[in-house]
Formats: sequence, C-alpha cells, structure tokens
Amino acid sequence: MQDLPYSLMTELEKVARKDLPPVALWQPEVEKDIDMEVLPDGTWNYMGTPILRRRLIHLFASVLRKEGDDYYLVTPLEKCRIRVLDVPFQIILMNVIGEGASQSLEITTDMGETVVVDSEHPLRMVHRNDESIPYVMIRAGMEGRMNRNVYYQLAGLLTDREGELGVWSRNHFFEVEG
Repeated sequence: MQDLPYSLMTELEKVARKDLPPVALWQPEVEKDIDMEVLPDGTWNYMGTPILRRRLIHLFASVLRKEGDDYYLVTPLEKCRIRVLDVPFQIILMNVIGEGASQSLEITTDMGETVVVDSEHPLRMVHRNDESIPYVMIRAGMEGRMNRNVYYQLAGLLTDREGELGVWSRNHFFEVEG
C-alpha cells in the first residue's frame, strides 16, 4: 500500500488504535478522490487490486465517513473520496439472546464492530432482482449487509405478527416483506 498518497498514510498511522477516531469532528480543508473501492462482497480494492492486509482494511474502515451518498477516508488534515458499490460492511455473525418479542439480535461485522438490532440500528430488507437482502445500520449512516449464512439464520427466526412476516429484536418488530 505504499502507493497510497503519503499524507493519507501518515495521518492514518496517527489514528491507528482500537477505538474509533472522532471522524465526525474532523473538518479537513483538503479533499480529493483516490482510486479505492469497496465491492458488494466486502472486498476493498486499491487501483483495481484487492487489499489483502486485514489490519489495513480495518484501519481504513475506522476512518470511514459517509456524507450524503459519498464515502470518505477522513483524517484531521484531508478527506479522500472512495467508491462504495453497495455498503461498506458485511455482517458475518449473529448472536440471538432470548426469544420472542424480548429477544435481542446481536450482529458482528467483518470489521469486528458489534451492534444490537434496535431502533438505532434497524434491520431493513431490500428486494431487488428476485433477491431479498437484509441490511442493518452499523454507525453514522453506514450499513452492513448480511452474508448468506447470517441471512439463513435470520430466516429461521421469522415470525408472523398479524399477517406481517418479520423478526423481533429489543421489543421492536422488523418487517421483512415489502
């Protein structure tokens, strides 16, 4: 990844830590586009080549910010627009705690972030091309897409509530038909 702009890499090294940096507070004056994209399957590419170092991908995801329909890698000094072809996160695990209306669905992304499906992190279903795709809000307007095994696990939890098919989490019913 030494081909990335030097200033971006230098700033990223400064914010590399376990907690998410306060990217919402940073208002850098320098803005530019870089040739980086996140594919629908969660692959991160730089200049058309997959980034294989998971630690580097986690670092990029930690400084990711969404503004409108655009995604940026943000440091205190600059923000670099990247392309996200669907959503930036993949949901790879789901833990079901309890059952019925009081159950909680705890999901984990490919970046290691864990959230509970609730009113702040809602589940929504998108229907396109005869396919139903579940998404969950992860943080700051950015969603994660459930991978196939988590989707099947979710399907096993579906219940009928007054003619609506959906799933419960934190006493909230999330409809999956549309």
